[in-house]
Amino acid sequence: MRLLLVEDDGKAAGLLAKGLREEGWIVDVAPSGAGGDELASVNDYDVVVLDWLLPDQDGIELCRRLRRRGFRTPILVTTARDAVAHRVAGLNAGADDYLVKPFAFAELLARIQAILRRSGPTRSPLLTVADLTLDTVSYQVRRGDSPIALTPKEYAILEVLMRHPGQLITRAQIAERVWDTEPDAATNLVDVHVSHLRQKIDRGHAIPLIHTVRSFGYRIGLEPT
Repeated sequence: MRLLLVEDDGKAAGLLAKGLREEGWIVDVAPSGAGGDELASVNDYDVVVLDWLLPDQDGIELCRRLRRRGFRTPILVTTARDAVAHRVAGLNAGADDYLVKPFAFAELLARIQAILRRSGPTRSPLLTVADLTLDTVSYQVRRGDSPIALTPKEYAILEVLMRHPGQLITRAQIAERVWDTEPDAATNLVDVHVSHLRQKIDRGHAIPLIHTVRSFGYRIGLEPT
């Protein structure tokens, strides 16, 4: 599942993103309200974790603006403001929940799962490309009738590719979503993991699904004949 984290504190954002990725989430991080607004406009997310105090704008105003545009993804607001009036303001702006800093990571996970249960699925949990399926709830991957066992990193890479079938996904984009290091430092890791992933997905099948775009990255889908 995919999460947008809007947090201007780089250290806190890094720690939260690392923990969430270890729990199987694909995490995009925005350090500002404008960045969060842009990512929310072009990507599909299962949940947004939004800090109230951002350097360029009020996180609550961003929440309100997203809701006015019809953005239905659950939003969890985090802030050091713990007054009842602040909680009411956040909920009235369209937030689904409100978490006061500092908080335990376990509580953040529990609240995310709770708002997902309350809101119901915002999109289908099943991703399909040709005869390849990935279930984002059970974490099961199958090609045809055959189950495929993947490592967590292989699964995360495959989910990134399958959420954008037929599109070029660069090595840097994959690294940014799957690893906590700088994208340039992880591009070689991307190639190694994609090589292993391709062996598991395409080996024994007449039609390959994972394709290399030389010097750029990868694409998943049926190649035009």
